[in-house]
Amino acid sequence: MKLALAQLNPTVGDLAGNSQQILKAANTAASQGARLLLTPELSLCGYPPRDLLLNPSFVESMATTLGKLAEDLPPSLAVLVGTVEKNPKAQMSGGKHLFNSIALLERGKVQQIFHKRLLPTYDVFDEKRYFEPGLESNSLTLDGVRVGVTICEDLWNDEEFWGKRNYQVNPIADLVQQGVDLLVNLSASPYSAGKQQIRESMLRHSARRYQQPILYVNQVGGNDDLIFDGSSIAFNRAGEKVCLLPAFETNLAIVEFDEAVPDLLPAKVAAMPTSLDEEIWSALVLGVRDYTHKCGFQKVVIGLSGGIDSSLVAAIATAALGAENVLGVLMPSPYSSEHSIIDAQALVDNLGIISHTLSIKELMQGYDQTLAPLFTNTEPGIAEENIQSRIRGNLLMAISNKFGYLLLSTGNKSEMAVGYCTLYGDMNGGLAVIADVPKTRVYSLCKWLNSRTDKKVKNVQDSTQQEIIPANILSKPPSAELKPGQVDQDSLPSYDILDDILQRLIHDHQGAAQIIAAGHEPEVVKKVLKMVARAEFKRRQAPPGLKITDRAFGTGWRMPIASKW
Repeated sequence: MKLALAQLNPTVGDLAGNSQQILKAANTAASQGARLLLTPELSLCGYPPRDLLLNPSFVESMATTLGKLAEDLPPSLAVLVGTVEKNPKAQMSGGKHLFNSIALLERGKVQQIFHKRLLPTYDVFDEKRYFEPGLESNSLTLDGVRVGVTICEDLWNDEEFWGKRNYQVNPIADLVQQGVDLLVNLSASPYSAGKQQIRESMLRHSARRYQQPILYVNQVGGNDDLIFDGSSIAFNRAGEKVCLLPAFETNLAIVEFDEAVPDLLPAKVAAMPTSLDEEIWSALVLGVRDYTHKCGFQKVVIGLSGGIDSSLVAAIATAALGAENVLGVLMPSPYSSEHSIIDAQALVDNLGIISHTLSIKELMQGYDQTLAPLFTNTEPGIAEENIQSRIRGNLLMAISNKFGYLLLSTGNKSEMAVGYCTLYGDMNGGLAVIADVPKTRVYSLCKWLNSRTDKKVKNVQDSTQQEIIPANILSKPPSAELKPGQVDQDSLPSYDILDDILQRLIHDHQGAAQIIAAGHEPEVVKKVLKMVARAEFKRRQAPPGLKITDRAFGTGWRMPIASKW
């Protein structure tokens, strides 16, 4: 029996468009002789639908669309589609009104419905807000083959692999006890750097432990701050990888199950990114492309300072959208160094993007004159410095409003963590592209980008040029250039020290004592922790940022603003 894995890129709420994606995949799968097609979790509505699920008309439209899709599918094919199902016992039991479900569509009808048993409520997940957990094991029989059906988190509770159980039940173990022939898992598993290695290890362990072939299909694409990498995969009962779909792109693959063995036969195994930098780059490019297009934009605008952050964002946007759809705006002040202007222009030339220069000197003078009566007898300081950033932010927003371009903000995670950014200035924007990328990783990505010469990876105009990010941008000390001679390290520890402290605090959940014990200066640690806490009000007002780590300043970050801790 041939099974097809459809790695789809749904848009949240686009029931008609998502249904057409499934139908197209079904027609392709049927033409290749597939008997069963697997699509991702909630493939009909896209993941995560969030509070759209609280709208009864949305839920009813989903049921109508599902029924129409069943009628349109090829008659030779059975299809597993991610959807939601009403809970008929909700009123009586006090439970949630919906299940996170999989529908088996065959012969023009919905033949069976399966409910997700394990509902995650950590990090970006809040499924218990919407769903009731399923209580029964899920399986179907197709042409004599018994298929165990699981949904995303159902696969993530193997106590042998994790060393503990996060939930009382293990849906995989239950299905194996019932004697299924193979296991399928339909997922919408968000990307974070290095996560695929964990997935593969977990799937391999389960396949070997239970002597069961496993097929795992994952959503791909960007939805708001979340990026989904796809990387759908299949393991035979010995835990050998027999199929892998490419990361960060839609795809479809056929895997054959030989009933006589019974096991999965080898199929196509795609090449994976060869480094973490390439993986993160691909994720960010996909995230920018999908956020821009799914929000209805075609072009973006970026403020170019001649610094490394805006250079990386411009390179990502160029790869995502094409040079003709990226506008870089240079906004020099009297404090901008000549090399910064030269570096920004060199970047524009390397990428082939459109650019425009707007001097802010006269605008700064206008602010000084207007504020002079109030600011008299005070020393120039942070307020005057921030005015420069806010002038630039206003100009960029004016361009965005005038021409309908999406403004991309350029602040990195290190800056966002400690508040080294200006509200209503450089924080302006519709998407914070590298808000989950630490400064040290920004440098690493730029160096990786310059080391690549193949056009497919960089997607820039000249595939033969060696340098994308000008060398001087990589070598000069980072600076906001808001006053003469200013560098970031006037206010911050060196970025290698800062990023290690932030890694321990944010990702490893270490306290001050542990971070100091790791070798950091006590005063530096105390200063950084205080800056992180004080900057919470800024982060709450920041644009959504693409998530590429296991803990980002976004959906999964829920810190109080008014706090004494």
